[in-house]
Amino acid sequence: MTTDIILRVKNLKKYFPITSGLILNRKVGDVKAVDDITFDIHRGETLGLVGESGCGKSTTGLTVLQLYRPTMGQVEFEGQDLTELKGPALRQMRRRMQLIFQDPSASLNPRMTVGNIVGEAMSTHKIVSNRAQRDARVKELLDVVGLNPNFINRYPHEFSGGQRQRIGIARALALEPDFIVCDEPISALDVSIQAQVINLLHNLREQFGLTYLFIAHDLSMVRHFSDRVAVMYLGKIVELTDRDTLYKNPQHPYTQALLSAVPIPDPKVEAKRQRITLKGDLPSPSNPPAGCNFSTRCPLATAECFQVEPEYREIAPNHWAACHLIDEVD
Repeated sequence: MTTDIILRVKNLKKYFPITSGLILNRKVGDVKAVDDITFDIHRGETLGLVGESGCGKSTTGLTVLQLYRPTMGQVEFEGQDLTELKGPALRQMRRRMQLIFQDPSASLNPRMTVGNIVGEAMSTHKIVSNRAQRDARVKELLDVVGLNPNFINRYPHEFSGGQRQRIGIARALALEPDFIVCDEPISALDVSIQAQVINLLHNLREQFGLTYLFIAHDLSMVRHFSDRVAVMYLGKIVELTDRDTLYKNPQHPYTQALLSAVPIPDPKVEAKRQRITLKGDLPSPSNPPAGCNFSTRCPLATAECFQVEPEYREIAPNHWAACHLIDEVD
């Protein structure tokens, strides 16, 4: 990992309007899917983004790629603010940023062959001049991701789930990107296949110098794969630091609760460990609590937590958190 920042996200917000009325379609509120988050990703790094379902992880990834245009904030890719780009300029920049989808079955067109699925973007961006060049490049990519190059004329239904995800990875590599958003790429796969896909992504990062935003809810897999980890709750990042610090010394109560739910292989340690059980359900992003978003479920919440939103601040070198109860860490 270098100190070169490839992606910088500043005060990013993505709100979806709530409307009422069949005729007037009047706006009555917002779903605050992503609510003022800031983070950087260094070139060659994998930043893990974790949190429970509905916290805004996938929306963050799609907004970074400008597949959702942000409500507010900046997304700078190598110094260029993507939120200011439109049309051809944005399409040109998107060649360098790709997405690996969560569900390989839903993300592959069942009526297209593997050759067309992987090669379509190459033809669209005119980086190959003819069908022969395209097919040759597709075969190279299939070999890179561990598939038989002769599968080029087969259809998605002829493959297993793990093989389909490898096709999706080959498609993401087709335009030789620098940055890839991995949107829970292993959650739809069998456990026996997940490690293979993670190892493939790791090898590809080393081989091609890729940078990942790795979205997941499996904390043990995130620890294995990521350099730094950002913990998200109800549209906000509540803690961000390197993986070893996060797992050994979590500071935010929500991070502590998440990690307490991760099983430990040693049965003696597991039997003595105290779990933190959160009460209640995740509040609606259309009506988040006043003050700290986590206040309604936090076992340590004080009166201040229900009234004042905590500042997202650096509590130690390269360790950020948003909580009134955290003092600076030595």
